[in-house]
Amino acid sequence: MSESLFKIVFLIGLALSWLIRLPRWRRRKRQPVRLDRRSGREKILLGLVFLAMQILPVFYLLTPWLDFADYELPAWAGFIGSAVLGASLWLLWRSHADLGACWSDSLEIREDHRLVTRGVYGRLRHPMYAAFWLWGIAQALLIHNWIAGPAYLATFGPLYPVRVAREERMMLEHFGPEYRSYMSRTGRVIPRLSKRSRPA
Repeated sequence: MSESLFKIVFLIGLALSWLIRLPRWRRRKRQPVRLDRRSGREKILLGLVFLAMQILPVFYLLTPWLDFADYELPAWAGFIGSAVLGASLWLLWRSHADLGACWSDSLEIREDHRLVTRGVYGRLRHPMYAAFWLWGIAQALLIHNWIAGPAYLATFGPLYPVRVAREERMMLEHFGPEYRSYMSRTGRVIPRLSKRSRPA
């Protein structure tokens, strides 16, 4: 019974993630791009991440074809997974709200792009990626299947260092010392314990 409940929780979370992102995708298409650093490798990795986060879990939940790889977890793991999913969705929503028109789902700088340092971006440079790490943990705790459960962590893990390094390089090129100063006082996906700036 509890396992079915956790599957429903995951599907609700998936629907909410679409509600958070879909309006931003539509709005983003209307803004001209000033700088585009997307690469073929990034597109392939993003495709795998989308498959692991969206398609594979839904395929597992709606068909019996991956049931051979099921595993069992105690009910408390599912409740923790539900809480982590809630934290992931809140952080995803807050990140989008704070970024506003400056959001892009790829390595792009758009016209009138500014450096956002308010809200969650006051403590984290990449709160959206933090939300995705939390999502991966939640997915593994809510979907008890060796293929569909950890699939997102397995695909986002290789994408994250590549994407973050290129994104920060692009931001340094565009915003220069302002971004370097911002880097010195914020953590990537975990807030700094001290607010004091390091030497840039």
